[in-house]
Amino acid sequence: MRAGLRLQILILLGGLFVLAFVPLFLAVATYASFTLRQAREAQARALGRAVAGHVSEALSHRSAEALRSLLNAEIGAQGVAAIGVYSRDGQAVARAGERYIVDLLPASVSTGREAIVELEQHAALEVLVPSGDGAVAAILRTDDRAARAAPLTRLLGLYSLLVGTLLLVAAYFALTRLIVRPLDALARAAERVAQGARRFSVPEAGARELVDLGRNLHIMTEHLIREEEALRAKVDEVEQATVRLKEAQQRLLRSERLASVGRLAAGLAHEVGNPIAALLGLEDLLLEGGLAPAEQQDFLQRMRKETERISRILRDLLQFARPAEERDRGSSAHGDLAEAVADTAALIAPQKAMHGVELELAVPPGLPPVALAAEQLMQLMLNLLLNAVDALDGGGHVRVRAEPSPLGVRLTVEDDGPGVAAIVRERLFEPFVTTKEIGKGTGLGLAVCRGLVEAVGGTITLDTGFQSGARFVVELPLASLTSPRARPDPTKVG
Repeated sequence: MRAGLRLQILILLGGLFVLAFVPLFLAVATYASFTLRQAREAQARALGRAVAGHVSEALSHRSAEALRSLLNAEIGAQGVAAIGVYSRDGQAVARAGERYIVDLLPASVSTGREAIVELEQHAALEVLVPSGDGAVAAILRTDDRAARAAPLTRLLGLYSLLVGTLLLVAAYFALTRLIVRPLDALARAAERVAQGARRFSVPEAGARELVDLGRNLHIMTEHLIREEEALRAKVDEVEQATVRLKEAQQRLLRSERLASVGRLAAGLAHEVGNPIAALLGLEDLLLEGGLAPAEQQDFLQRMRKETERISRILRDLLQFARPAEERDRGSSAHGDLAEAVADTAALIAPQKAMHGVELELAVPPGLPPVALAAEQLMQLMLNLLLNAVDALDGGGHVRVRAEPSPLGVRLTVEDDGPGVAAIVRERLFEPFVTTKEIGKGTGLGLAVCRGLVEAVGGTITLDTGFQSGARFVVELPLASLTSPRARPDPTKVG
């Protein structure tokens, strides 16, 4: 778990305190020890000189026995542990002192200069002081310098610890009041906004920078809320526009279907007119009377056949023209390509324009269902076949083939007409692009075909390498391979 801001700052301050006071503590302790040593050496030198003066005076006035008594009297005073008297040539004349300590006195010395030697193992100083008759050496006990410096260092350490603790406590409360509490208030306010609150408000307390931060966060939150509201409004507008676009696409698809129905109806006028004329003639004969029963029966059977022919043509036309939601109600989004090709061929067969056209169908049975409904397949086939028939202009061949492909099923519609002009090939599948005369086409047929095919993940292309007319190649995925979630709107055009 990551430490909080307050703890991190306190740890930093503690580290700075250690870095600041530990070197100071060591420096003071070292200086105190050094000062005590200097004072002790000065005291030892002064004491040695005093002892040397007494001894030198005693040498000139007292006997050897009196000198020894004087030396013994000096032992213990002011920490003197041993005294040695040396002649002018540096040889020991007399010695006195504590047991084992007196043996530390040298047997001979140089009487020309003063000297102080530290005896660390015995916590003592040896002081050699020249005199008029030779020299005097004294060993003086020294207290443990560390023991003398310890009270001072302990006092300094206690003072440093107390000051550091007070500083940390004061820093803790200052951080809590000036930084941590305002930051906690900012964090809670931000959390409320994240949970859906529509306003960012915190008390203006703490340092100036935190107050400025809270004010800026408040301004930023207000700005974000306004931006969110504007974005929601834009999303609503886009959703409404999408709905309107979908409705327009559906109307466009319906309009194209009705346009195709109109083209079919215009072509069927002649085919329907002939049987109607025959019916009228037979009715006139029946109304005139004078026919034998067998002739009447024959005329009635002929009338029935012509009536059934007209009914079949109109039924196919109405079946195609009926809205898809009525025709495909209850059906799933898949269709039989072979059945759709056959139905479309039967629908356009009575067309006057088909009289000189040879329609060749090469659609093997047993093809798997594709991801287009039957009505959509008929719409696709009708547009492609009518375009091919229009291109032939009264005579030629139209071939329709279907075969399995790696994607699903490949549908090919080709004719031996003049082909597609190079100038419109790049924009052939765009809406309102047509090479027909005004009034003979809307320019939406191929755009609708592309929208239907691409909506289920298929492709429709013009085979530019085909030189004997025009060939359109449609790749349709199988119904079982199409994901409904990834499938776009089937009414998409262009």
